[in-house]
Amino acid sequence: MTHSTWTIPNYSLTRWREAVDPHAAAAELVEMCHGVGFFTITDHGVPSEFVEHYFSLLEAFFALPDDTKALVDKRNSPHFRGWERVGAELTNGRVDHREQLDLSTEHSAHTGVVEPTYLRLDGPNQWLPEDALPGFRNAVNQWLQYMGDLAWELMEIMSVGLDLPRHHLREAFGERPLSLTKLIRYPRTPEGEAGVNPHKDAGFLTFVVQHGVGGLEALAPDGEWIAVDPPQGAFVVNVGEMLQALTGNYFVAATHRVVATEPRYSAAYFHGPDLRTEIAPLPLPERIHAAVAASPRHRDAGFMTKRDEILDGDTEIRGQVAPVFGQMLWNYYVRSYPDVVETHFPGSV
Repeated sequence: MTHSTWTIPNYSLTRWREAVDPHAAAAELVEMCHGVGFFTITDHGVPSEFVEHYFSLLEAFFALPDDTKALVDKRNSPHFRGWERVGAELTNGRVDHREQLDLSTEHSAHTGVVEPTYLRLDGPNQWLPEDALPGFRNAVNQWLQYMGDLAWELMEIMSVGLDLPRHHLREAFGERPLSLTKLIRYPRTPEGEAGVNPHKDAGFLTFVVQHGVGGLEALAPDGEWIAVDPPQGAFVVNVGEMLQALTGNYFVAATHRVVATEPRYSAAYFHGPDLRTEIAPLPLPERIHAAVAASPRHRDAGFMTKRDEILDGDTEIRGQVAPVFGQMLWNYYVRSYPDVVETHFPGSV
């Protein structure tokens, strides 16, 4: 990486929780989302003892024999939940060098002919038998609860900072919010490759815990890659494409990647709304629209391309936003797991 003048800012949640002027405290966070689109949060209240316990179980999962992990192979799930071997996911048409377990908010699956297509993403997770890794399922569900609570709080701060009613964003999330978590193991990244290739996240907000080993890099506004090195105990947060679209590009989902110079574990959480949630512009003040119009970086910011565009050789991040969250998420799965799509939904790729 070459040198960039941009850095990843930190936001202490104490600043909000003890604010005399909530709007000023919220405006600081909004400015971070308008800048790089990455920040870290401290004083979040998630017990460090839980994080350590969670990562001990995460590492224990990946240490299991492949035959055991294959009991929850993602290829068996029409809802894209489960374990995948290193190299199973594609980002922008390139192989990612990471092993993962994907789990999401569990809703009952729709029956019969499921339309629109993206509603197929609702459904159950795949879980190992309890005796294969005791306490694992409970810990994952506790992690989802902690991350969800933090995300709701950040959404409240953002609403205030955008001059919206305090609960505006939360109320826009619909009846059946669908969030995703990834448990990830990165081996050392091969020369010239990536643990995960450059991309933007499809959802609303992403939380990442790196657990002491770096490798996550964000593309700064000056076009340089910068290392995302959070303070001890901090969580990394980045803006997703849905939030970019809702704010009319005032917030920009930053392109990012992972290059692991040593083995690395991380936990990621992607906060998302009901699959049917429309991606319509928020009723923002004129100053927000004026700021976007005055900034080519914001005004011209695009979105991840679709799989057919990638196959045509177009991997530039300049696509159009989908009309609803579910379609945006479906586009991600089709790009990333064409084999799973073809197995369960032939002809959809």
